[in-house]
Amino acid sequence: MKTSLQEPFASYIIRKLESDEKVESFDCGDSDLNDFIMNESGPYRQAMLAVTYVFEAPDDKNHEHIAAYFSLANDRISLGDFPNKTEFNRFRKSLFVNSKRMKSYPAAKICRLGVSQKLKGQQIGTFIIRAIKSYFLTDNKTGCRFITVDAYSAAVPFYLKQKFVSLTDEDEGSDTRLLYFDLKDIAGVG
Repeated sequence: MKTSLQEPFASYIIRKLESDEKVESFDCGDSDLNDFIMNESGPYRQAMLAVTYVFEAPDDKNHEHIAAYFSLANDRISLGDFPNKTEFNRFRKSLFVNSKRMKSYPAAKICRLGVSQKLKGQQIGTFIIRAIKSYFLTDNKTGCRFITVDAYSAAVPFYLKQKFVSLTDEDEGSDTRLLYFDLKDIAGVG
């Protein structure tokens, strides 16, 4: 994934964190997100449940300059995500022709996304969301249609700015909201 940020981040890279790599220190201001990269990202990778990527200065072997990280996993949007079958059918009918109405639709989930507390306000989170969208659009490697996220309530405004929408109003006011982005909106596919 290429960068297009201003200095000092223009030289930073996004790379996959190896399952045996240990990040000793990271602070995004959220203890759950910090704990994941420092203690759980390796086991999740070893169990083949999620893959974590870091946005860091090149050749940063000590992980001293991790600006952000994110984890991705496979997901789907299905009937179980809606309060009832009628709401699921409304969702399907609004996006798919009759021949493409399935019981679930392929998605990639942003499991975790954390930006270093010291670097907030530098548009790094926006850059990462764009990079994730681009990754799944480039040659559409998996037939992925949606990007999903169970966003913490404090992060919902950020994802809404990135053009994610809530899947249902049932989780409004909850600690997390299920949001999605339809990749077809930027794919240029008719």
